[in-house]
Amino acid sequence: MTTLSILIPARNELFLSKTIESILENIESETEVIAVLDGVFADPPVPNDPRVTIIYHQESIGQRAATNEAAKLSTGKYIMKVDAHCSFDKGFDTKMLAVMQDNWTMVPLMKNLHAFDWVCKKCGNRRYQGKSGIDTKTRGLMVDQKGKCPKCSGEEYIDIIWKGKKSPNSTSYCFDSEPHFQYFREFSKRPEGKGDITPTMSLQGSCFMLTREKYWELEICDEAFGSWGSQGIEVALRTWLSGGQVMVNQKTWYAHMFRTQGGNFGFPYHIAGSQVRHAKRTARDMFWDGKWDKQIYPVSSLVEKFWPIRKDDPKGKGWTDEDLKKLKKRERDSGVNLTARFERFASVPGLSDNTSSSKLTKGIVYYTDNRLDPDIMRACQTQLKKNGLPIVSVSLEPLDFGKNIVLNEERGYLTMFKQILVGLEELDTDIVFFSEHDDLYAVNHFDFTPQKKDVFYYNNNLWKVRTDTGEALHHISNHTSQLCAYRSLLLEHYRERVKRTEQKLHELGDTKEYRRWIRKQGFEPGTHNRKERVDDYKHEIWMSKIPNIDIRHGKNLTQTRWKKEQFRNQRFTKDWKKSDKVPGWGVTKGRFTEILNERS
Repeated sequence: MTTLSILIPARNELFLSKTIESILENIESETEVIAVLDGVFADPPVPNDPRVTIIYHQESIGQRAATNEAAKLSTGKYIMKVDAHCSFDKGFDTKMLAVMQDNWTMVPLMKNLHAFDWVCKKCGNRRYQGKSGIDTKTRGLMVDQKGKCPKCSGEEYIDIIWKGKKSPNSTSYCFDSEPHFQYFREFSKRPEGKGDITPTMSLQGSCFMLTREKYWELEICDEAFGSWGSQGIEVALRTWLSGGQVMVNQKTWYAHMFRTQGGNFGFPYHIAGSQVRHAKRTARDMFWDGKWDKQIYPVSSLVEKFWPIRKDDPKGKGWTDEDLKKLKKRERDSGVNLTARFERFASVPGLSDNTSSSKLTKGIVYYTDNRLDPDIMRACQTQLKKNGLPIVSVSLEPLDFGKNIVLNEERGYLTMFKQILVGLEELDTDIVFFSEHDDLYAVNHFDFTPQKKDVFYYNNNLWKVRTDTGEALHHISNHTSQLCAYRSLLLEHYRERVKRTEQKLHELGDTKEYRRWIRKQGFEPGTHNRKERVDDYKHEIWMSKIPNIDIRHGKNLTQTRWKKEQFRNQRFTKDWKKSDKVPGWGVTKGRFTEILNERS
């Protein structure tokens, strides 16, 4: 049974055969290739392989139409559209399929492909891939396959290199207000742009993967856009605005050959400026005005999700405050009620990322040792109740908060593990958020829904704030207080954790050796590979739009390091920032008591 169908629209593509050879050499799953020869035979010919299907059109039908025709013949659950001048990582298909979600559109990390060099037969001069050096108006890639040496005018030949370059490694893309495709390299430096699987606002268009069902449901490759142009923007908007996600899998890669020098090293299709403008205008009319009937979110929500977007770009290729303001006005003036459309589609399986989550229940396990300053505890509880989710509180003394359970135990790590386990056993929801008594949680923290049932998720948008000074600190780190996962996974983990910890305490007593073992076991599930770990489950991160605040008050169970040099391993100091204020919460320095009072 075919799992993945790779679709290749091709016109005047000298390297189509090399692209297909690279696919066949590197696939590891049940993958088929369907190539559409759009008006021109393949030269050199495509490999004769049972996994490859070739369609030939005597007259060109256009890139989008060719892709759609290949999709109609596909048999895989997933389809991947790729350009006809790409190379691929070993096992790229299995690496993509291993983490793929059915409401995602996913792409591998993109490298630049060094496909060939020109080499002079006469003097041996070598030059990097580009146009042939022969003056020709023939459109397509080097149809004559020879050129003239710029040094001696001798005849050149093509020396195939076919290697992905080490840099750049593109992992994030966006579009401006025009809309026009842009690279978004600064996003990769943000916490939410780091990791194995990361979101991207837009796509480059030379490669993307999604389910075949989604391909047709979301009307990918809509021929109303024209043969070519704005395809990455179109695919990304259709995915995001219908409730899905566009993700980059940085565990694997493909390499794409860019042809930007013009002449016979330009685009294989004739593209007039009017066609490019038509594609952009179609995108604005369709998505800016909400005319696409499956759109349930405004474009402005996507812009704000990735904000700021090249805001200070000197060439004006990003989004300004004025651009966003104009977009929101246009959305209001369109008169389209996306809220009503969202409610109408909420019951359609797979259309919205809220579809599955609407059937899933969420709840909170709150735990405390009852030693916290009453003002801090009251403010944190008041803030926590704003999300409206059911709360089970587990304390060491009676507490009027949520459904309260009291444990007759002494404060300590084992007690904390037991509190969490008792809370999990009492809370009857599909998904659980952990809440510690000294954290202020932004309401949007609880909007998150885990994609996988066997992964622990940590919100890494967390700032630590000192109560005495109001000084704020952020760096990338995983904390139990920011953990969210499926209840079944958490129950399995904490039952085993409590059991193992009790056994070790019985063996060693409350000694330094026991406490050292506790630290080696770790506190955050799924975050290390030491032999003392509880299980082999992994973790992933997410970043809420507004950060949470971890209040550091002198009685915390774990210490805080306020200087980089206090970390033995500097990888734990990534994205280190100190500030007098916290985004979304305002100034904290010298007025932290006021912040608490505002939430009491």
